[in-house]
Amino acid sequence: MESELFGHKRGSFTGAVSDKKGLIQSAEGGTLFLDEIADLPLHMQVKLLRVIQEKAVRPIGEQAEVSIDVRLLSATHKNLAQLVAQGKFREDLFYRVNVIEMRVPSLRERPEDVPELAESVLRRLGRRMKITPPLLARDALAALESYAFPGNVRELENILERAITMSTGGEIRAEDIQLRPSSLGSHSVGDAPAGAPLGDHLEEVEREAILKALEQTRYNKTAAAKMLGMSFRALRYRIKKLGIE
Repeated sequence: MESELFGHKRGSFTGAVSDKKGLIQSAEGGTLFLDEIADLPLHMQVKLLRVIQEKAVRPIGEQAEVSIDVRLLSATHKNLAQLVAQGKFREDLFYRVNVIEMRVPSLRERPEDVPELAESVLRRLGRRMKITPPLLARDALAALESYAFPGNVRELENILERAITMSTGGEIRAEDIQLRPSSLGSHSVGDAPAGAPLGDHLEEVEREAILKALEQTRYNKTAAAKMLGMSFRALRYRIKKLGIE
């Protein structure tokens, strides 16, 4: 079969683009991580099943199949057995990928892991933004540890990325952290429109604040960063992240 299953060695199936660069083959002898496998359309499930059964792919534009030796690791937050019963996930593929099942508790079930995870995320964000990662103050850490994290680890990453932008003095404090009102108590995030995704609302608030600072400083980014209480690098990163021209 043609190798058109995956767009990334590690990532979700949304889009399921052609593997023109041989990404499946590049995992040869290693591990291929398939995130949110439950979201794979039925016609793509057939292709994945054939890859697993035949242990071979045919790269785009090639006539011959190529053997592959890859360890398959898949993840999902959905109940695959239930989806099989509903006819939304192939039963034969289910038994192929469900050889060894490991349940990873959600972040809300293991608050003791929050400090270590937060430190790791801050280090990674610091490298990406080319800044020294800020420290996490005790009140900020306490707020995170008491939060339910409906968005799991990805929400923790999003919260800390935004907190880096809002923090000053190399330290993230509780007031720099924006959590969902239902779990946050006194830490307000503003009045989001009814039914609007919270992340979209927060990004819009942040975009407006940055644009206002840029206008007031006549688009002098150094001055705008000072006005906003963040480093120049952090401001430049957020401008790019938010698509501000």
